[in-house]
Amino acid sequence: MQTRNKVFEDLSQLMTNAMGVAQGAKDEAETAMKSMIDRWLADRDFVTREEFDAVRAMAMKAREENETLKARLDALEADRQSS
Repeated sequence: MQTRNKVFEDLSQLMTNAMGVAQGAKDEAETAMKSMIDRWLADRDFVTREEFDAVRAMAMKAREENETLKARLDALEADRQSS
């Protein structure tokens, strides 16, 4: 009976170790894949979300400034035509 328990304990330990190795391999594979994807994206000159948002904000500000300047120009032209 003692021998049978020892066999089950050894088998249980072996399975536990195998699961640990499998988990480690999974983690390593995920890290390698993420690294590959990051390198691939970097080679494609894609912008980050932060860079995109910054340029978008600059474009919106420029558009607002253009609208303000156009309104001022229209007002100046109207004054000049009425004089």
